[in-house]
Amino acid sequence: MGYSPSGLFGYSHMMGGYAGGQAEYARVPFADVGLFKIPDGLTDEQVLFLTDIFPTGYMAAENCDIQPGDTVAIWGCGPVGQFAIRSAYMLGAERVIAIDRVPERLQMAKDGKAEVLNYEEVDVGEALKDMTGGRGPDACMDAVGMEAHGTGPDAFYDQVKQAVRMETDRPTALRQVIVACRKGGTVSIPGVYGGFVDKIPMGAAMNKALTFKTGQTHVHRYLRPLLDRVQNGDIDPSFVITHRLPLEQAPHGYEIFKHKKDNCIKIVLKPGQAA
Repeated sequence: MGYSPSGLFGYSHMMGGYAGGQAEYARVPFADVGLFKIPDGLTDEQVLFLTDIFPTGYMAAENCDIQPGDTVAIWGCGPVGQFAIRSAYMLGAERVIAIDRVPERLQMAKDGKAEVLNYEEVDVGEALKDMTGGRGPDACMDAVGMEAHGTGPDAFYDQVKQAVRMETDRPTALRQVIVACRKGGTVSIPGVYGGFVDKIPMGAAMNKALTFKTGQTHVHRYLRPLLDRVQNGDIDPSFVITHRLPLEQAPHGYEIFKHKKDNCIKIVLKPGQAA
């Protein structure tokens, strides 16, 4: 699986073997470094996502090198994509175009002022050309990663190769991002990839002089500035929460999230909450 960048909670022994935090209590190694004190006046739900998806979406938007007037296209309207949409606007994007197929995710993206495309209903590449005067977006973001779905032959190809263990990841979104981005544009990849991918259009990437920026999120770098944005009222991260469940119902939460049931986008587990 790729390369081990650091220790991460709940991310297998490759990332240190640290247990995850979905429990009544969590062991925190190196607590003098890893903990961050939250000031009074903020709710748990306002600051919870500072630990992961808010910095991930923000760093992904920052990696787009957004300039005034830019158009940013984001593949994937899950929790990270939702924060990337709002972060892109905070960083000065004029337009954000969000791509997904799940109605509730597309609606949440609309609520965040994004223009949306359903990739099951339109040819995303052609639609983006039409929306940008034939140039393509200034920056394109893959907020999907290794488990991407698609509708074309390449998506079927990935499913077959993955099934016979000849490919670890399904890079459908990554291919589209590279092809869609304008010449001289930026590709930002917060979506997780774990190993090997196939049929990447590197000729397009090279000849269009694209800049690639990716990586696991540097969470501590963003804690203070993003906390300031929450305190200043620039964003309330709790907007993304669709479900609140007791810890005992975590298996049910995983089930509805995985299978896109009950309009589920983001679940908060609350140890001690009555079922």
